[in-house]
Parts: sequence; C-alpha cells; structure tokens
Amino acid sequence: MEEVDVEPAITVIPGVDSGQRHMGFVWGPGDILLYETQRKGTGSGEAGCPLIHVVRKDEDIYSPILRKLFNESHHIFVGLQQSKEETSSKTKRPQFVSVSKNYRSVIRACMEELQQVAVSTRDTALSTQYCSQVSILLAVELIWNLCEVLFIEAAPAGSLLLHLLDWVRLHKADVDEKAQEVLHSDSPTRHHKYWDVVICYVLQGRMDEARQMLAKQASQQPAARSMFKTLDSLMKKMPVFNPVGSQTLTEFDLKWRHWHEECELHLQDGSFSSNSNLETICKILLGHEEALLNQKEQLSTWYHLLVTRLLYTHPSVKPTELHYYAQSSMDLFLDNRSAPEPLDSILLAAFEFDIHQVIKDCSIALSNWWFVAHLTDLLDHCKLLQSHNLHFGSNLREFLLLEYASGLFAHHSLWQLAVDYFDHCPEFGRMYLELQIERVPLDTERKALKVLRICEQRQLAEQVRSICKIMAKKAVRNNRLGSALSWSIRAKDAAFATLISDRFLQDYCARGTFSDLDLIDNLGPAMLLSDRLTFLGKYREFHKLYGEKRFAEAAKLLLSLMTARIAPRSFWMTLLTDALPLLEQKQVIFSADQTYELMHCLEELMSGKTEPSEKRNVQEEDIETTKVELLRLALARNLAAAVVKEGTMDSL
Repeated sequence: MEEVDVEPAITVIPGVDSGQRHMGFVWGPGDILLYETQRKGTGSGEAGCPLIHVVRKDEDIYSPILRKLFNESHHIFVGLQQSKEETSSKTKRPQFVSVSKNYRSVIRACMEELQQVAVSTRDTALSTQYCSQVSILLAVELIWNLCEVLFIEAAPAGSLLLHLLDWVRLHKADVDEKAQEVLHSDSPTRHHKYWDVVICYVLQGRMDEARQMLAKQASQQPAARSMFKTLDSLMKKMPVFNPVGSQTLTEFDLKWRHWHEECELHLQDGSFSSNSNLETICKILLGHEEALLNQKEQLSTWYHLLVTRLLYTHPSVKPTELHYYAQSSMDLFLDNRSAPEPLDSILLAAFEFDIHQVIKDCSIALSNWWFVAHLTDLLDHCKLLQSHNLHFGSNLREFLLLEYASGLFAHHSLWQLAVDYFDHCPEFGRMYLELQIERVPLDTERKALKVLRICEQRQLAEQVRSICKIMAKKAVRNNRLGSALSWSIRAKDAAFATLISDRFLQDYCARGTFSDLDLIDNLGPAMLLSDRLTFLGKYREFHKLYGEKRFAEAAKLLLSLMTARIAPRSFWMTLLTDALPLLEQKQVIFSADQTYELMHCLEELMSGKTEPSEKRNVQEEDIETTKVELLRLALARNLAAAVVKEGTMDSL
C-alpha cells in the first residue's frame, strides 16, 4: 500500500443494529489505525465505546520467541559485514557456508522453542499460532538449506547428491522416531511399521541402518536367510562417491553401473520373487519409477522423490541437470491433480538456479522480510547478485535490507537493530535512518540518550538538535530546569537556553536560591551559547566568590555584569540589592569610580520607571522605594569612604 498525504476518505460500513457506521484510518510508521467515527447505539439508547483496530503489516516482530531470531541473526549479519575483503569470493566460500549454517542454527533453535511452547500452552488459539509459526520456520529452513547447497556451497557433480541426501535426511527425520518405536516393541520384526522403517531408510540411502533392521528379520526366517544375505550384499556393495578420496567421478560412475547391472540381474532371475518386501527394496535400488511412486506415503514430498531417483538412477548428476529431474519428479508426484504450493514453486526455482525468482516468490509468500533480506545479503557477498539492479537505483540487496529494517523500527526495542542494517546500505541507508530515527518515541530520558548517541555517532546534526529540543521542552513542562538546560546546551539552541536561563533567574528571585547548582557550576564554555546563559553562569560565580569572602573579586564581577550589559535590565535591581552587603562592609570594597558606575546604573534603571506599574500593588511599590533609598544612602556612604581612602593613599 502507498502512503497518502491527503486526509483519508471515510468508508461507509453498513450497520447491523443502528443504521450505519463509519470507518476512518490513520497511517503510522509500521501499522494502520482503524477507528469508528460514529459511536454505536446500544439497545438502551446509551452511547457505546467506539472500536479501534490496529492493523500491523509485520506481526512477527511482536512475538517474544521470534524476537530472539531477529536479535541473533543481527549479530551474524554485522559479523559478515565486518569480515575482511579478499580478492576472490572462492577463497571465502568456507566462511560463507559457516555463516549460512549459523543462520540456520538460529532458525532451528527458535523452531524448537516454538514447538515446546506450542505443546505446553493451554491456550488453543495461542497453540495454533505457534504451530503455524513452526511450519513457516520449517519451510524457511528447508529453502535456506537448499540455497546453501546449490548457491553458496556450489557442490559439483558427485558431491552434489551427497549434500542433497543430507538435506532430505535433515528435513525428513520422522523415520528415526518410527525406528525407535519399532525397536522398543516386544517383537520388532512383527511390528506393523517394521517394513515402513526399512523402506524409509532405503529411500534415504541409509544402507547401514536398513541392513541392521533387515538382519533382525533374517534371524527370524532361517529358510529365507540366503535371500536376505543376497540383498544385504547388494546394499553393502552399493558405491558411494567419496569427494576427498582419490577416486575420480568417472571411476565412480563405472563402478556404480556395474553394481546397478548386478541388481538388475538378481531382479530378473527372481532372487526375491518369494518375498514382496525384498523385491520392492530391490526395485527401489534400481530406481524403478512405479516402485518409487508406490512409496508416496513414505516419501511424502516430490523433492524427496527427486533425491531418491537421483540416488538410484543418476548419482553423478550435474548441477545443470537438476532442473529437468526436479520438474519431472514434481509432475510425477503431484500427478497433475493438485496445483503446486508456493513452497513447491520456490524449491523448483532453486533447482532451476533462478535466484531472483526464489527471492521474489519468498517475498510474496512469507509474512516478513527477514528471510529474503538476510539470504540476499549473503548471496550478494558470494557475488551471485551483481548483475541485478533495480530500476530506481538501489540494488536488490539494499532494497530488501531497507524494507526489513524499516519494519523493525515499528517495534519499541528492535529499532536499535535496524540502525546497523541502515548503516550497511551505502546508497539510501543514511536517508532512511534520518527519516526513521525521528519517528522513535522518546518515552524516557534513557531512550532519548540512546537515540542521541546513535545520531551523534553518525553525525546526524539535524536529528541531534531535534531530539535535544524535544527533550528540553518535555523537561520544562515537568519543571525540571536543570535537565532542560542540559538538553538545550546539547542542541546548541541559544533561544531556548535563554528562555530556561530566565526561568532559573525567576526561580532565584522567588526562592533566593539556585536549583541544579552542579550543572550551573560546571557550564564551562557552554555558557557562551547565549548572553543570558553567560549571565547565569557569571552570576552564580559571583555568589561563589561572595561565599568564599573574596569580596573585591565579587564586586568587580557584579559591576561588570551591569556595565557590560550582560545582565537583563529586569534583573538590575536584584544585582544592586546584592551589592548592598558589599557597600556596608567596614572595609571599602568598591572604589570611587566603581561607586559612580553603580550610581549611574541605579539612576538609569529608575529613569526608565517614570510611571508606577499597574501590575504591582502599593506594598510592592513601597518596598522598591525603600530599596532605592537604602541603595542611594549606601552608595553615598561608600563614595565618601572611597574618596577619603583614595585621597589618603595619594597623599602617602
């Protein structure tokens, strides 16, 4: 769905009980908020509460167990990006295979945890949801494993079939459970699943396990021991390609054909005609199509049929030949009576080595971007997607990573992971981060500091200022002036710093003390951000000097605050009042010139107040008049004393 900049139209929804209801919606960063714009009437005529629905595009990020998948895979992703570049991707293939297996192990761990929770929970709806997630992860791991074999490991002929056998065995492990059930029964050879287990082992090429099971049957039938021994010999002699050995693929192929001919001879001469089960096994060893199709229930999937067919008809299959066998196996198994599922189409595209079709189909079929984003990134590192760029500029890898990371930003904690994904999208990553980071709700100061640190590390100056301004305004609303001043300084917002400094000064006038002394005492160069902040810092310094009885320095600083016009005029009376104790000291502190300057400041202040203020009552006016008289008297006394002192010193 596309984002719109106009007001959404109201959709009329026919009402059941009370006429019509109207629905509106609001776009959010990761979801849509649907709401009723008209309250529903109740039977009693009272207004009902309107319904609100949140429609999320990615529900999986809200699952506590799947969040582990996102967190763990994030570490793998970042590690892959930080790996040192080498001249050839071939030399890094083992590393890429290891990374792929790490991704799969995370998928499997989450899948196992979901299975455990699905079994233990008593909530039927929740259990169904967990089971659904397990089935999705099973499919995801199946696809990833096949892509690992075909694209990342790129196994050649001979080794290819061995990897495909491991792939099938990993995802068709129920035979081991059946085997345990059979072996723990009172009479394994008479168990109704005995032959199913033997045939399943044969279908998966697990000859050692199949022979062990057959040996139990042979010991129970002395008359047929020769027949069992013949089949056991054939199964034992079946050639298996050894990729690390000295045998060439041609030598293996020749040896396999001889073995195949021997199996055919035994079938033709009726060696197993008296035992239908052994005859069926021999036909499977020969890859007879009819015999394999009769085992659909044991095979369960067309891709299991594919691997079994290759094992017993073409074990040296080349990667380029896979698509033919894959298509024919799917046609045989589905028998044109049922349409292929999305999973079938994805696996078939993989066997056809159509990477982009695999990614496209997975993007459509899966509920979120996690799988396609991480798989595409890994394939891109393997240099398998270099030729595919999107028409609007970004390549496929970056497009999918951006979509995945944007979805994470809708979550209250996973947004932190998304930052690293944006960092590794060189074309549009920074632009997306700038837009998304502004949508993170700054619920607490701790969260704000996290967001701020991320922005500062990436030199997002505009976002840094925006965050600091937001937090400063929140702090002011909560009357936390120290925090507000700290945020405004970080934002380098002179206007807001001036406003907060005024609030500090107002509080001082009202209470006679400063709040947040530690912050004001340690402003340092930050006080130069605005004149008012400079005044606040210097005024606090005056109080410290006065408290330390450094009266001369305090007097000089106090005077400079007024004469340099740093102090706001509204605060001059307070400064002059602060000068009174210094003027009344036995020791002369203000010189004659300094006293004249104080007098000038007082007269300048009073000349601006020709008329009484309407906002102040008579009592306040009387208090100020008294202050002025006291100041004039103190200034006159100090001037006389200063003149006498300076005259005496001149005569000396």
